[in-house]
Amino acid sequence: MAAWRPRRRLLLPLLGRAFAGRGRQPAPERGAERREAAPSRVSSSHHDWIGPPDKYSNLRPVQFYIPENESPLERKLRELRQETQEWNQRFWTNQNLTFSKEKEEFIHSRLKARGLGGSAGSGQKPTLNAEEMAEFYKEFLNKNFQKHMYYNRDWYKRNFAITFFMGKVALERVWKRLGLSREKTRS
Repeated sequence: MAAWRPRRRLLLPLLGRAFAGRGRQPAPERGAERREAAPSRVSSSHHDWIGPPDKYSNLRPVQFYIPENESPLERKLRELRQETQEWNQRFWTNQNLTFSKEKEEFIHSRLKARGLGGSAGSGQKPTLNAEEMAEFYKEFLNKNFQKHMYYNRDWYKRNFAITFFMGKVALERVWKRLGLSREKTRS
């Protein structure tokens, strides 16, 4: 079973480096240290942790780091990311299970139509050729076109919202680092 690994934030890497503390090590060295000595508890890290792929969805689950002094805006971003992950997990689990079921039914019906049951004369399991499977794939994609279109639309909306909140959180952190607060700027 694969181990959980830290996940570095991929968006806004330049902003993160620009405002990083002077005494910190460069990112590749920190990541290498964590890979060599994985902590026994996921919560001991200050990063999100990514797990092994899920059996059904093939997506890698993420355990989100919750800082002690999480601001309301950071909490909203984390919750949005968690909800998006759960939504994505549900969609791909259902989609992959449906695909596998329909694929097995298609193969079984085609082999039954040929008069081939459990195994061929050579002792091998009978299979369909690439052209026959292409028919299934085309039919499956056509049947699920609308569902995929709605999924893509919602995926882009969610990613835009996450990116927007990441920008707001980055700006909030810059303001905090510069020592500016909303009360000072309002007066």
